[in-house]
Amino acid sequence: MRKRVVVTGLGCVSPVGNNVKDTWGALLAGKSGAAPITAFDASAHKTKFAAEVKGFDAAAMFGTRDARKMDRFTQFATAATLEAMEHANFKIDESNHNRVGILIGTGIGGIITLLEQYDVLRERGPERVSPFLIPMMISDSAAGSIAIRVGARGPNMSLATACASGTNSVGEAAEMIRRGSADAMIAGASEAPITSISMAGMNVMTALSTRNDDPQKASRPFDKDRDGFLMGEGSAILILESLEYAQARGANILCEFTGYGTTDDAHHVSAPAENGVGAAISMTLALENAGLKPADISYINAHGTSTYLNDKSETAAIKSVFGEQAYQTPVSSTKSMTGHLLGASGALEAVIGTLTILENILPPTINYETPDPVCDLDYVPNQPRKATVNNVMSNSFGFGGHNATLILSRFK
Repeated sequence: MRKRVVVTGLGCVSPVGNNVKDTWGALLAGKSGAAPITAFDASAHKTKFAAEVKGFDAAAMFGTRDARKMDRFTQFATAATLEAMEHANFKIDESNHNRVGILIGTGIGGIITLLEQYDVLRERGPERVSPFLIPMMISDSAAGSIAIRVGARGPNMSLATACASGTNSVGEAAEMIRRGSADAMIAGASEAPITSISMAGMNVMTALSTRNDDPQKASRPFDKDRDGFLMGEGSAILILESLEYAQARGANILCEFTGYGTTDDAHHVSAPAENGVGAAISMTLALENAGLKPADISYINAHGTSTYLNDKSETAAIKSVFGEQAYQTPVSSTKSMTGHLLGASGALEAVIGTLTILENILPPTINYETPDPVCDLDYVPNQPRKATVNNVMSNSFGFGGHNATLILSRFK
């Protein structure tokens, strides 16, 4: 008998809000996080805008000394973790520290630190490189740093599956609790990829929107005139606990983690498989894992990147799994507002999925103006919608063919 897993706390730092309350409010207001890039001089780039986190002061939050020892992605993850723990009223002490784990995914880790220190190497020589370079740039630095800060001694790791990292991290953390390896997990992902080289690399792949004249209209998932995704940054963290542990400590249960599926296309390094075959299998596995049928799903938070191939293949995958039910199931892409947080996107969308259950409101797909014949589902266009939400499916897909699907359910 596997253990039941519940969600008891949420935290996030996003391009539309530096906490859960502000982020959720912005999503329901249809607010875009897109703006001209401030992190570097983007004048020579094809895409000159992104969805940056705004007004985030790590020095004020952690102190200047500690903030300087953390890459931006670790700063985001730490802030989101502290919010999630406070939300869950979750304490770590000698009574439980060996049974609390951390799993925080990332697509590319401390790339900002790596680039900064490479410049130091070239300009000032190898002896002037920071001794904190390696611990700051490695992908597991967020998970390790947070463990030291909060005292969690249980399973601790990072996971990288490109843009599926956040969803895989939450799913694998839940599986650790299900099999009894931990009583609780701090789970999610973080990303701070808005650098000159990241933007350049995505541009030469023609992955990014180049709508420089109107950045807030750039991310338009499932719209016929989409031209690429909006780069974003941020972090999201969920507190997961076994049902028994949560009830024993009197936790406020937000929802239940019920389903998880993950696959690989084994097809192409960046393009999805034809008709979203791998994604469809991932969704099917998650439904089976949750013991649910397609008709039981109240809402799908789509990967919905605003690229031609992703939106087409994801729509096809949903149709193949849901059949005619696909046309009765609301689907939206909150990336239309937050942008694409790469490895952190799935974790943020799991937070959003939890909020849709709690509030019975579906966030919209903004900038949906021109229907695409190959994307013909109900994408909750432009306005939030009240609905009875019992089961939420959340999809994430990544370069390398990675597919991951979560199902969150109303706790009963």
